[in-house]
Amino acid sequence: MICKHEHDFYIPEKRASRKVLLVFYLTLITMILEIISGYVFNSVALLADGIHMSTHALAFLIAYLAYHFATKFAKDKSFTFGTWKIEILGAYTSGILLFFMSFLILEEAFSKLLKGGEIKYDEALIVAVLGLGVNIASAFILHEGRHDHHHEHEHPHKHHHDLNLRGAYLHVLSDALTSVLALLGLLAGKFLGLWYMDPLAGFVGFFVIVSWSYGLLKETVPILLDREGYNPLIKDIVKEIEKDGKSKVYDIHLLRVGRGSYACILGIETTEDKGVEYYEEKISKFKEIAHANLELRICVKE
Repeated sequence: MICKHEHDFYIPEKRASRKVLLVFYLTLITMILEIISGYVFNSVALLADGIHMSTHALAFLIAYLAYHFATKFAKDKSFTFGTWKIEILGAYTSGILLFFMSFLILEEAFSKLLKGGEIKYDEALIVAVLGLGVNIASAFILHEGRHDHHHEHEHPHKHHHDLNLRGAYLHVLSDALTSVLALLGLLAGKFLGLWYMDPLAGFVGFFVIVSWSYGLLKETVPILLDREGYNPLIKDIVKEIEKDGKSKVYDIHLLRVGRGSYACILGIETTEDKGVEYYEEKISKFKEIAHANLELRICVKE
């Protein structure tokens, strides 16, 4: 038996961090241009796209800082199970900000629908096309980054992806959709005289953003609250421990400590003392378990 025990729960994602930072700079520049142009050219759809992009710029900054601090404190022993959840906290914060800022788009859409106003379609279309181009380029950059993590999907159990990077990628995709809606609204107004399509595109953008925000929160909140009770890995571990017919799991706790890795606290009752090593070998079959604490109770039949 090799007596060695390490707590390296977090693996720094330097390539992903650089990609997110690059996309942040691209988004920031385009965001400023679209918001200014939206006010100057009186386009709600374009303004909505710019505001939406501003939430993404903030989300990319949060994602980058999450990578930065998770890496910086990776060796800090005060973090009991490592620093991976800093990434999850960043994704969660991004979802919260995205939800509240979406209401700025809703306000602008209502205002434009009620008051109307002249739209400078030609100028607005140029900026909208530029914004869509940046979104496509950003999506390509982050999509390549996601491919760098293909090895994380080799095990049949779920939740092995990089949520921080996935969150940034979904931000870009939803931003691209909002850009498309802005273009459709502007084109309908310019060529068909349907001026109201511009604010309607803003309404659609609002619902898309809220929906995406809800999805992100739905995925990150259970991780932050250690809600792993329905994880199929629990059933697999219990089945493996109890298949000898002499052991019974009376208590089990699973905690996410990284992408596809868990800490497991396990209480076992057995009628035959086979030693801790016997159960450690069983647990070692599960590659997702990065850390395990076992408690044995020897039950003697009377």
